[in-house]
Amino acid sequence: MTTNYVFLLLIGLIHLAAIGQLDSVKNLKIEGYIEAYYSYDFSNPSDHDRPNFFYSYNRHNEFNLNIGMIKAIYKKNRVKSNLAFMTGTYAKSNLAHEPMIYRKINEANLSVKPFKNRRDWITLGVFPSHIGFESSIGANCYNLTRSISAENSPYYLAGLKYETTSKNKKWFFGVTLANGWQRIQRLQGNQLISLGHQLTCTPNDRLLFNSSSFIGSEFPDSTRRMRYFHDFHTELNLSKKVDLILGFDIGLEQTEVNSNTYSVWYTPTLLTRFSLTNKLSLSTRLEFYEDRDEVIISTIDNQGFATLGYSLNLDYSISEELLFRIEARNLTDRRSIYLSRENQLTQHNPFITSSLSIKF
Repeated sequence: MTTNYVFLLLIGLIHLAAIGQLDSVKNLKIEGYIEAYYSYDFSNPSDHDRPNFFYSYNRHNEFNLNIGMIKAIYKKNRVKSNLAFMTGTYAKSNLAHEPMIYRKINEANLSVKPFKNRRDWITLGVFPSHIGFESSIGANCYNLTRSISAENSPYYLAGLKYETTSKNKKWFFGVTLANGWQRIQRLQGNQLISLGHQLTCTPNDRLLFNSSSFIGSEFPDSTRRMRYFHDFHTELNLSKKVDLILGFDIGLEQTEVNSNTYSVWYTPTLLTRFSLTNKLSLSTRLEFYEDRDEVIISTIDNQGFATLGYSLNLDYSISEELLFRIEARNLTDRRSIYLSRENQLTQHNPFITSSLSIKF
């Protein structure tokens, strides 16, 4: 393990040397994030694996690490770069389809500002996805665990993106060319570059509107079926103590090559956060995810996924860097798709998760 991280550090130094800036150490910042967790699924799965559509906090009755990340950030004038490596169950699950050499990468990108007097940036590499309102960094999210919509849309993309911000900073627009739906390495036989956009409007410091999209295919060219996905969400600061996020995702994918019929999946999500004190906050989440044709989520009998989820989350800020969280969550499907403690199928999947995280 130590040898691996020495190797990664050497890669990082080479990366910085490549842009000729090792003499400017003052422009280099190191950050880190570690999040340990314990989750108890009341179905008590014998293999300790939670349902297959969870990619974070997905081990039952086991003290584990969701993500441990170290990140180097370089910024000077019109150049900036991020290089972050990670480990944990999040990394293992989300990058399982990638070649081994890529499975520790959280970010690896280089950005250039082409015009001195404009707010435009061009970025190349591996970077966080522009889709959704949750990220892999749990402490930045309202809830301890991620929503079903976040778990089943891209956390990261690899490619090229262009971003610009208006002079009054109320509008942001970005266009992304990517290797695929959460892919660093291209799918074999697929030569189609994926396309995405992001448009945000922030009319004031209490309100944000976001529109994000993805257009591409997760099939080889010979059997290409187009996928179209859109995420809309709004973030609202109702008061000094109450915040709200309302989101709606919808996806369409052709049922077969050159077809005019599409499989559709969608998910509305509502999150609230209440600041009880300076150190204590309470968050809730209500979500519904339907994927009748199982484009994204597969069930035990392949008869469709339609799950309602709700959760209650309590956060305690031990210090500015250290955060303790505990969350109770339940999923209920229209059909009996979850395994119960008696190894029978049931409509319900209740579980409790706790975590301790540090940002530095």
